[in-house]
Amino acid sequence: MLPLQDLTDDILARIDGLFLDIDDTLTTAGKLTAGAYAALEALHGSGLRVIPITGRPAGWCDHIARMWPVDAVVGENGAFYFWHDEEAGKLRQRFLADEATREFNAGRLKRIAAEILRAVPGCALASDQFCRVADIAIDFCEDVPALPRAEVERIAGLMREAGMTAKISSIHVNGWFGDYNKLSMTRMLMRERYGVDLDVDRKRYLFIGDSPNDEPMFAWFPHAVGVANVAEFVEQMTHPPAYVTRGRCGAGFVELAQRLLATRRQL
Repeated sequence: MLPLQDLTDDILARIDGLFLDIDDTLTTAGKLTAGAYAALEALHGSGLRVIPITGRPAGWCDHIARMWPVDAVVGENGAFYFWHDEEAGKLRQRFLADEATREFNAGRLKRIAAEILRAVPGCALASDQFCRVADIAIDFCEDVPALPRAEVERIAGLMREAGMTAKISSIHVNGWFGDYNKLSMTRMLMRERYGVDLDVDRKRYLFIGDSPNDEPMFAWFPHAVGVANVAEFVEQMTHPPAYVTRGRCGAGFVELAQRLLATRRQL
């Protein structure tokens, strides 16, 4: 990974939008700081398209799409995207699976979650599980004492044995039925909402993240950025980000935002 300062102004001048992870990328120690939120607002106000790409649940994403200075949000690692239709004054939702499929999967997810909780002492359902619609999130360090890495991998393994896709974030192991991920839904969102083909225009967008569930985005975008704490997960990745900030978590996000904003002011 190259230091962020190696990402040239020439490249930044051609950027049309920023995709960003939330936990431990925008936030710091579970909090959204004033500085990080101000940077988010400034980026959106500058004319850049700004879209969080998160593993967080539908309930959170309803709030984010309505109230944050963003254009849309991808949630539950690619199960859907939401945006607020300003003209109509209402929230719009685009789910990958239809309602019947989501209802059928809900029972399977509940059974598998119970099996994992019995098999791996110390883990717990994520506190936001009640407002998820397409996956289960097993907490290994957010509201429980941090589990050893081997136990985190065991949780992911149990999900895969049950026929699920499993991804590890900085706080949860997320599992779902289907082969989608953050990238596949991001590409769908951009094509359907904005007429942007990310096969062609990937160099015009940045992504910033921090953990293994961000790897599809790191692999796809040639100018992807990791906040400094991504170093904790690099050995688990085949495709780390191209660049890395000096700052950790929200401070790293602010670092990238300041570079983007400075470049846009020059233009």
